Order: sequence, then structure tokens, then C-alpha cells
Amino acid sequence: MTDPETQAGWVPEADADDDAEDMPLSMRLSIADTLTLGNATCGFMAVYFTTTGILIPHLQGSQETGMARNSAATAVILMLLAAIFDLCDGLVARKLRSSPMGAELDNLSDLVSFGLAPAYFVLVYGMVADDAQQRVAALAAIVVLLAVVMRLARFSVVTMKDGMFQGMPSPFGALTVVSIVLLELPFIPTLLAVIGVAWLMVSRVEYPKPRGILAVAMLSWIVGAMGLLAAWAFDAPGGQLLLQTGCALQVVMGAVIPLFATARRVNTFRDNRREARAAQLP
Repeated sequence: MTDPETQAGWVPEADADDDAEDMPLSMRLSIADTLTLGNATCGFMAVYFTTTGILIPHLQGSQETGMARNSAATAVILMLLAAIFDLCDGLVARKLRSSPMGAELDNLSDLVSFGLAPAYFVLVYGMVADDAQQRVAALAAIVVLLAVVMRLARFSVVTMKDGMFQGMPSPFGALTVVSIVLLELPFIPTLLAVIGVAWLMVSRVEYPKPRGILAVAMLSWIVGAMGLLAAWAFDAPGGQLLLQTGCALQVVMGAVIPLFATARRVNTFRDNRREARAAQLP
């Protein structure tokens, strides 16, 4: 005779524990995976705020600039939060563990937060700036999105030496792209700079991984950028100047790091040639 409680859907605690133990390893989420899902959530919400606070009011002919400023700041802050989640999930995975699907979750979440969200931000920027420039902005947005797709795919199959990335990391690239947009430069220079960042993401330029002191510095920089965005969003005295200064520093870092990497590669090449010549001497 069937137990009424079983018919009602009640499962004894012991049976529930057995079900958890029988769950395939590939379906169990670790703490690091939870942080990764937080990354994806932030990216999706950045798209949401860009749509509801910037695009829709523009299409409706609204002249309210405060709402657009607040929504833009919220969207970028969410991308910064996604970068924090992306930074922390790697640290947690190394300290504790990650599930077998951790790497796939990380790539998919990065695609949402650092591919789709900034590309969509660029697209909406072009639509708000001038309807006649929508197609050019759409092209630049597609370039950003495809650059992140290619970069993430390459990261999955290419083995780099420890402590280095090949190409600008997608979180850094996304933040540089939105910084360029927030600088409010003329339209064409803005799009050229955005495409330049997309090229850096798929380039062979080496970037150091954020570990140790570098990770702390990156985290501090992100928190500081959030403060600048908040000051700008609430129209604090000097908020516009602070935001432009922070965005300019982000863009300068994006340009300087490749120069240092190129100089280091040239020096390494010269040292190798000197060693080769010295070995050939009698």
C-alpha cells in the first residue's frame, strides 16, 4: 500500500540526502560557480538598465537627462560588479574547488557581462547620439561582441605561460570600451577607439593576470570607479570632472600596457640574440 505522504510528494530526509549524493558531479554548483552566476546576472541587469533608462526614454522623446545619467551609471556599475565577481570566482576556485562545468559557466557569463553588455552600450550610445549614426555604431558594437567571442574561444584552447593572458582580458576591455563612450568624445574618434580596444582583445599582446598585489590593486580601482560613477550619477559637485578623469585613466592604462608589453618583448628578443651571438663565439 502506498504511503499517503509519498503520494503527496513528501520525501523523507534520508531519501533527499541520497538524491543529493546521486546527483551527477556536473550538476553540482560550487561557491565559485555561484559567484560566476552573479557575474552573468550583473551583465543581464546592465542590459536591462541601458534599455529601460536610456534607450526607451530616447525613443519616447523624453528630454530628462538625469534618468539617463543615473541609468548609464547603474549599468556601468553593474559591469564593474560583474568584474568583481569574475575576479573573485577565480580566486575562490583556486582556494577551494570548482565544479566540472566551472570553466564553461565562466566563459558564458563573461560573454554576457563583457561582450553583450558593453556592445549593447555602444549600440545605444550611437542611437542616442544621432539616429543617422546608428548603423556605424551597430557595426562597432558587433566588432566588440565578436572580439569577446573570439577571445573567450581562444582562451579555451590556447595554453599561455603562467601568469599571463594573450590579448586584453575581456573585463578590462569592456570597462575600457564604456570608459571611451562616457568620455563623450566626437563620434568618429569614439568608434575608432572602441574598435582599437576590440583589436587589442584578440591581439597577441600579453597582459598580466590579476593575482596577489595586482588583484588587490584591480579591486581597489574598480571600487574607486564605482565611487566616481555614483558621484556623477547624483550630479555631485565636480562629479563630471571626476568621471572624465577616471575614464581617461582607464583608457590610458589600456593604451600603455600594450606599449610596455611590446617593449618587454623587444628587449627579450635583443637579449636572446646577444646570447646566441655569445654562444657562437669561440
